[in-house]
Amino acid sequence: MKKFFKKTIWASFICYYFFQIGKVQAIVPYYYFPTIKNLQKQSLYIGKNAYQLLYFNQYEDSLNLAKLAVKINAKDEKLWLILAEAQIANKEYKNALNSLNKAEQINPNISEIYFAKSNVYLKISQQTNAKNALEKGIKIEPNNHKAIFQLGNILLMEKNYLGAIKLFDRSIKIKPDFWQAINNQGLAYFERSNVNLSIKLFQSAISIEENAEPLLGLASCVRINNTELAIQLAKKALAKDPKYVNYDYRKEQLWGEKLQASTEILLQNKQLKQDVMLAKSKII
Repeated sequence: MKKFFKKTIWASFICYYFFQIGKVQAIVPYYYFPTIKNLQKQSLYIGKNAYQLLYFNQYEDSLNLAKLAVKINAKDEKLWLILAEAQIANKEYKNALNSLNKAEQINPNISEIYFAKSNVYLKISQQTNAKNALEKGIKIEPNNHKAIFQLGNILLMEKNYLGAIKLFDRSIKIKPDFWQAINNQGLAYFERSNVNLSIKLFQSAISIEENAEPLLGLASCVRINNTELAIQLAKKALAKDPKYVNYDYRKEQLWGEKLQASTEILLQNKQLKQDVMLAKSKII
């Protein structure tokens, strides 16, 4: 009887316990608290979506998603890089530099951080800072031909033509078919009055890709000794890219004063009158 009484009490206690738990669960709702690992995965997913939106020119949406990703996980340098890209696209250059500084604090050994910084500094006309940032990035990634080319472009802006030529040459050694670097060597040599070498370099660039820039550059080189060829090349260049008819646009492409002067004389040729007018109308 005593055993039976004990069993009865124990059974009653168990029933009461489960009954009380049921009551508590009925009153207090159940909440799911995600783990840090799950939050990190979610932030990366949001960051990737933000990055993809940049390619669809949805800059504002990309920026909002990138900000959200960083709020969820502020310890991932990749997310700060994505946020910086979105900020650059939205012309928030100061904020972009702040984001890149955050990324650098987390991991200073990522070359892309310094390349992105250089891009921002160039946009706000801080060439010295841009050059320093590129040099830091290249130390981490010494075979990045695009970064070396960009550093050469900064020297070209500074009219350090020999320094620019050396960097372009270094870039070409890494990627022999990098016609942009070959073309810019042509720009640099023309400003040093080495027209014959400029001709060879523009021809070499054209053999890789028949782009408007080396076509017009070559036309400007040969205009005195071979007017007929110069006109043919200029017509082809303006048809491919009408923007090259514009002096300011060529300046943005780092054309020097000597080449600009030669090109202006060429474009005043009567045989190019209609081509020049058509190119200008297309720009408008």
